[in-house]
Amino acid sequence: MLWVKSFHIVFVASWFAGLFYLPRIFVNLAMVPPGSEAERARLLLMARKLMRFTNLLMVPAVALGLWLWIGYGIGWGPGNAWMHAKLTTVVLVLGYHHACGRLLRKFELGMVQRSHVWFRWFNEIPVLMLLAAVILVVVKPF
Repeated sequence: MLWVKSFHIVFVASWFAGLFYLPRIFVNLAMVPPGSEAERARLLLMARKLMRFTNLLMVPAVALGLWLWIGYGIGWGPGNAWMHAKLTTVVLVLGYHHACGRLLRKFELGMVQRSHVWFRWFNEIPVLMLLAAVILVVVKPF
């Protein structure tokens, strides 16, 4: 079980690294001045590659988490309400990941109407979700 848990932590940390940086690229894309096609193309290429890599990291992170939960029974039984909250957090992270993919497609199509300030705030969401997940797993507040 410790091997599975170790790899789960590594893949989750790597997945979140992508979720931290991809919206930062969105901030930069939102700030590209009109007519700067080379800069826009470079940032879109970076975002596409990071999204692809982040997608690849998400799969083992979720699979290993399911293995720990279902295979080893972590979080089952009475007194494990923290696991329900953590699973809710995981669903929110998956939704955020999906939202990043949709935003990337909108950037590619030139359909983004949001400012760089909005993307700066959007960029903070995965930090809060990671904080919540870690506290729920380590502290098990309920």
